[in-house]
Amino acid sequence: MCRSIKTLRPPVLPEEATEEEIRAAALQYVRKVSGFRAPAAHNQEVFDRAVDLIAEATADLLDGLEVRGAAAARKAG
Repeated sequence: MCRSIKTLRPPVLPEEATEEEIRAAALQYVRKVSGFRAPAAHNQEVFDRAVDLIAEATADLLDGLEVRGAAAARKAG
């Protein structure tokens, strides 16, 4: 996996990941998988669509995760 993608769930992040952080992780993932830092014009649409879909899936994942102890860690902090 791409080393520049950081963990976006508590307690690693003190608060919920922002939309910007989620999109940045999705972009890094698509870049790594496609092998393109910036796609050619004829691939831009499919590249952008992949980033959108992965960002949406990531947000859904983070919203659905139950992390044991995360709520207690936030209250203590």
